Amino acid sequence: MKASSKSSRLAGCFASLKATGRKAIVPYITSGHPGLELTVPIMHALVAGGADVIELGVPFSDPMADGPTIQRSNEQALAAGVGMRKVLSYVQEFRQTDDRTPIVLMGYANPIEAMGARAFAAAAQQAGVDGVIVVDYPPEESQLFAGVAREHGLDPIFLLAPTSTDARIDQVISVASGYIYYVSLRGITGGTLDVAEVAGKVKHLRSRTDLPIGVGFGIRDGATAKAVAEHADAVIIGTRMIQVLEEGPADQAPARAREFVQGIRSALEELVS
Repeated sequence: MKASSKSSRLAGCFASLKATGRKAIVPYITSGHPGLELTVPIMHALVAGGADVIELGVPFSDPMADGPTIQRSNEQALAAGVGMRKVLSYVQEFRQTDDRTPIVLMGYANPIEAMGARAFAAAAQQAGVDGVIVVDYPPEESQLFAGVAREHGLDPIFLLAPTSTDARIDQVISVASGYIYYVSLRGITGGTLDVAEVAGKVKHLRSRTDLPIGVGFGIRDGATAKAVAEHADAVIIGTRMIQVLEEGPADQAPARAREFVQGIRSALEELVS
């Protein structure tokens, strides 16, 4: 078994939740969406609503694992000129008033390669990033990147899917820290999940690692979040979160984000004994 060996915001967050029998809420938002000046207010609103970790999307032109909703948010952010430097500036601004909530950047290899892995890791560390998910960095080619990330205090987080073999699972565990992101669907974000299948897969993952396990793809409301959280350590909400931000005037997006997460938190609190 392999677990994160260093002290980090992520490790501390999951340890604290475990001690109180609670589960993590991990919302995903795309940097710069639905407006350039709204990202940091939305981040604070998510925390106020009960989010434990924030996955902050780095806009990319070809987000291959994402469905049309998240693709659209990426396109809007790119059209507004949001790149990696802007994303890191959002984190830095957020850190001025929140030094507790873990932030994980989620995106693709191209923006990191454009900066250089070491330069990216240094800039991310300075901004206050805690972890990074690079969807198209396969674990068998990520030893170097994972090492560079950890040198700079970043947890490299990897995805596993329903089709992942035991060999693949062990490859991921060998390089991962922070948490494991289990993708509940065979396909892109925004589909319908099978809770029974998720339960079985999470149980199997637990037999191979003591890293926290977060489940994403297909969690849309309190009911699905609660059903998944009975088995996982965290629920990760992306497509539905983006939809919430779009369901009304942009300037009211932070308030909608807070209300939505509050609903998820209320549902998960029913699991606390």
